[in-house]
Amino acid sequence: MSLLLAKILPIITAAVAGITMAVQGTLNSLLSKATGLLETTFWVQLTGAVVSALLLFVFRLGDGDLLALGKAPWYSLLGGALGVLITFFVASSISKVGATAATTAIIVGQVTTAGLLDHFGVLGLKSCPFVWSDALGIVLLAIGAKLLLH
Repeated sequence: MSLLLAKILPIITAAVAGITMAVQGTLNSLLSKATGLLETTFWVQLTGAVVSALLLFVFRLGDGDLLALGKAPWYSLLGGALGVLITFFVASSISKVGATAATTAIIVGQVTTAGLLDHFGVLGLKSCPFVWSDALGIVLLAIGAKLLLH
């Protein structure tokens, strides 16, 4: 694989994840109007677990070892619990301020947190300094989020 493709493919994959997250949050917000926020969160996590189980156990697409969970740091097991909070908060915010403003605010929070995680090299990350241009980018994103509120 060429070096250019090796750098572009993860960016394209991340952009597709962002597209998927915006659509998912909007669908979850719509579902929550019919069922309620916590009920929607339950449904999202349940269907996600079923699809993951099918991919892992029926289609055998996994390439790891599920039994190695005990070897991972305890705090690395908190992703599912965070997923519940993410689903709940995204569906809640989109229904109140719209997909554009909510998604922009989500991105501001993600980029700010990612910058701090990178800077301090926590949770297994290699330390990458947080520089003034990173801070400026986050400020501009935050201004964009504010401008998108109507």
